[in-house]
Amino acid sequence: MRGLPFSNSTSLFNFYIPVAEYLDKSPIQFGQISTIQSSSTPLSQDCILPSLSLPVNHLLSSAQPVPLPFPISHGTTTLAFIFQGGVLAAADTRSSCAGYVEGPASQKILPIHSHMVSTTSGTSADCALWKRILSRELRLYQLRHGRRLSTSGAAKLLSHMLHPFKGTELCVAAIMCGWDGGEKIEKSVDASLIKTQSSFSSVGGQQHLAKKKMNGSGPRMFYVCSDGTRLQGNLFSVGSGSPYAYSVLDQGVKWELTLDEATSIAREAVYRATHRDAYSGNHVDIYHISSKGWSRRSREDLKEEYYREKERRERGLRQIVTLSEENMKQTKMA
Repeated sequence: MRGLPFSNSTSLFNFYIPVAEYLDKSPIQFGQISTIQSSSTPLSQDCILPSLSLPVNHLLSSAQPVPLPFPISHGTTTLAFIFQGGVLAAADTRSSCAGYVEGPASQKILPIHSHMVSTTSGTSADCALWKRILSRELRLYQLRHGRRLSTSGAAKLLSHMLHPFKGTELCVAAIMCGWDGGEKIEKSVDASLIKTQSSFSSVGGQQHLAKKKMNGSGPRMFYVCSDGTRLQGNLFSVGSGSPYAYSVLDQGVKWELTLDEATSIAREAVYRATHRDAYSGNHVDIYHISSKGWSRRSREDLKEEYYREKERRERGLRQIVTLSEENMKQTKMA
């Protein structure tokens, strides 16, 4: 192995997790080779990529963050909630940058593995990158241990990977929706989460949900943000259209919902948000995660929901006019 670069302690295939001193770099440098000299194992200049003619100073300067040419405004509507049939996730398909609509058919719900999906909100490139990194790590975990990592463990892993980039231009907000089916609870699960699960209220279907979670099986849902935030819940909505979506979800979401009822509520929530929020629109994607894995409904155009809503309003107006006419006739006869 003599004569090869990085023969002491570094290899071309070694990956590292960034720590505090790497926060001034761009997030895309995650997983790449560190060119900063370590105090314990100093590397000479001849030992760093001798086949390249570029100096080390140029390699270090290329990793500095590049200022954005203009401020970027993010807009989207993503939501997910738990019901007796599993987890339902929905999102619109409009991609926007400031006041410009980039694309009408983007994919904002990304499958992680057979029993987990993640909604994405923030910078599209950042969300796609970290989705690939998380999928890779979960696949490696499954190959090493012979079972899938729980949704709680996956959310904790993503939170720990994103936390070093707190304060940078990285923008990722994800709702991780999964089904933990009869597998052992990972050691990485916090004891506080288990205590919280045992203290669930028995109103509606929460008692059944608590029993499933205590056994390590059932639907699970976590919200993870690029600043390291990790929250567990039964209902989340993220994006510029989330306040309008919450107005529908808070009223209609119940544990006893059937799959058709839950799908109708999710579609209506996205429609209400796109009707009021200019950064959301075009189509709606709906994913259902159950014990059999995730399944995707065919993409629906939101203008169809608009026409259905218009028809319902016209039908209601006709009924009101008919009732008023009948009341007038009865008054004249009297």
